[in-house]
Amino acid sequence: MPDLSLDDFLSRFQLHQPLPSPPVTATRHAAVLVPVVRRKTPGLILTKRADTLRKHAGQVAFPGGVRDAGDHSLIATALREAQEEIALPPECVTVVGTLPAVTSSTGFQVTPVIGVIPPDLAFVPNADEVAALFEMPLAEALTLARYSPLDVHRRGNVHRVWLSWYQNYFVWGMTAGILRQLGLQVGDEGLASHLSHNIYP
Repeated sequence: MPDLSLDDFLSRFQLHQPLPSPPVTATRHAAVLVPVVRRKTPGLILTKRADTLRKHAGQVAFPGGVRDAGDHSLIATALREAQEEIALPPECVTVVGTLPAVTSSTGFQVTPVIGVIPPDLAFVPNADEVAALFEMPLAEALTLARYSPLDVHRRGNVHRVWLSWYQNYFVWGMTAGILRQLGLQVGDEGLASHLSHNIYP
């Protein structure tokens, strides 16, 4: 997705209606923040989870986690977790919307929250949770061709997961799926789908 400016991304994201969420099957809820960096060439912040974590150790992920009883919304969950994991101040995040929730391999219903953040913030990764933090060009992250499918057979069912590389980072699973879904929503296919839905009822 070449030459994607922040204004292009925001207008496309706000114009296109996301697909409806699938029926809720999970009783446990979580949220992740998808932090888009406000630059002339916008970026996307991702983390590599610590190898010592009990779940999803070493995986590339968005800042996020389980909804606490004190969180008044899943957006609040995403902002709180981002502050805890990488010291991203909630007041620095302009939330522009959410994507349909996805169900994680551990049984959580996870809501991706899209937020725009200022450039050059002084992130401080929590060493107990985050092994590394990196920025990926948004246009590259949303390029559909970079994601390869893999069908995994589990308990008699087939689950499709998406795989990609960025530099030395292996991006796969739920994180790759969220990026691919966002790419579908703001890409030309999403625009065509939106226009046909509105022109041909």
